[in-house]
Amino acid sequence: MASLAFTSSTGVTSSFPSYELAKATQFGLCQPLDRPHLPSTAVNLSRRRCEVKPLNAEPKRNDSIVPLAATMVAPEVVEKVEVIEKVEVEDYEKLAKELENASPLEIIDKALEKFGNEIAIAFSGAEDVALIEYAHLTGRPFRVFSLDTGRLNPETYKFFDEVEKHYGIRIEYMFPDADEVQALVRSKGLFSFYEDGHQECCRVRKVRPLRRALRGLRAWITGQRKDQSPGTRSEIPVVQVDPAFEGLEGGIGSLVKWNPVANVDGSDMWNFLRAMNVPVNSLHSQGYISIGCEPCTRPVLPGQHEREGRWWWEDAKAKECGLHKGNIKEESVAHLNGTGNGAIHANGSVTVADIFKAPSVISLSRSGVENLLKLENRREPWLVVLYAPWCRFCQAMEGSYVELADKLVGTGVKVGKFRADGEQKAFAQQKLQLGSFPTILFFPGHSSRPIKYPSENRDVDSLMAFVNALR
Repeated sequence: MASLAFTSSTGVTSSFPSYELAKATQFGLCQPLDRPHLPSTAVNLSRRRCEVKPLNAEPKRNDSIVPLAATMVAPEVVEKVEVIEKVEVEDYEKLAKELENASPLEIIDKALEKFGNEIAIAFSGAEDVALIEYAHLTGRPFRVFSLDTGRLNPETYKFFDEVEKHYGIRIEYMFPDADEVQALVRSKGLFSFYEDGHQECCRVRKVRPLRRALRGLRAWITGQRKDQSPGTRSEIPVVQVDPAFEGLEGGIGSLVKWNPVANVDGSDMWNFLRAMNVPVNSLHSQGYISIGCEPCTRPVLPGQHEREGRWWWEDAKAKECGLHKGNIKEESVAHLNGTGNGAIHANGSVTVADIFKAPSVISLSRSGVENLLKLENRREPWLVVLYAPWCRFCQAMEGSYVELADKLVGTGVKVGKFRADGEQKAFAQQKLQLGSFPTILFFPGHSSRPIKYPSENRDVDSLMAFVNALR
């Protein structure tokens, strides 16, 4: 067997068999003789990074060249390594404009291509199944996570199972912290949200688990639509830097939020689901549209906005749980109805376009309503809606109320409206039984006390039945 001789720095001669030499060279155990001493130097390294870096943004290492690289000699002394970092920030506002008219399929494909395994679909058990279907159609791998609050409907849990089997996926469930839930329930009871608002419960059961989930991602995909909540979601872009939550790297700008169905109408969404024959939550066939936790969700009635099925005991502006708080406009902006019928002026004042504008609907002032309250024997009965023009639920019933007013022309029943928000809200609560917007009152011809419409069914036929029963 052939051998090769090497002389060490101490003058001792050694010999290796040739196969041992090959092994030693491969793992960098041998160094050339009389290696020159390399002077101290400063090395300038330059690398580029994105604010939210895509998966595999750095080139993959080729394992076939590792043995060769291991035999290369590096400088013995490096005094200083200066790293010059070039930050490449993607302009997501520009990207949102470019994708404004793109289809949800194209938007989701772009999102999955850009972020790979570091993006996930937020699945709530409602029509978010459309997001999963779009992701499936792209042919790319995708992840799905959901927040299990522990208080979902049985139908929703069955739906989760159907979706997993249909698409051959495993949903990544996030659960609330057991100690936090225990502390909340022990101190305030199981249904404290009916008394002091749902925000605290949602914060424990939904917002904090969501925050934990997002800290492991660089981007997420949501099912937000502009028409879900015109008062708070009317300006949702199809893609944005998340304004409320942090991603994997932490800090502002570390998470990207994709809203691929932001511009899709709710009816079009359902046409798509039916056409693709995908699983849907059985609660939808029972009148549920927006589905959340069982104690806080109920079916909507004719003439109601879909969000009225959520937290129905609270004011219209409170019907958000905090998952999308970054997209909720400030209160002054939320007064706009989201249809372009309002304006914010340079001095910060807000002009809100009025609603129920029709010749058959009489606008009442505070003094006009006070006169109605004082009349003990009024000659004509009155139907009056207490409203706020920014309230999306008032907006939702505008068409049926105006149609009812037109039908009552010439019948002897006057139809009016009274704006009961702002300075008039306290008066309306004390004197006019205002609970939430809209509130509908009937002032009989021979009674001083107005009768409150008890139902939330606001279609024309239901309102007409109420009037006919009392006039």
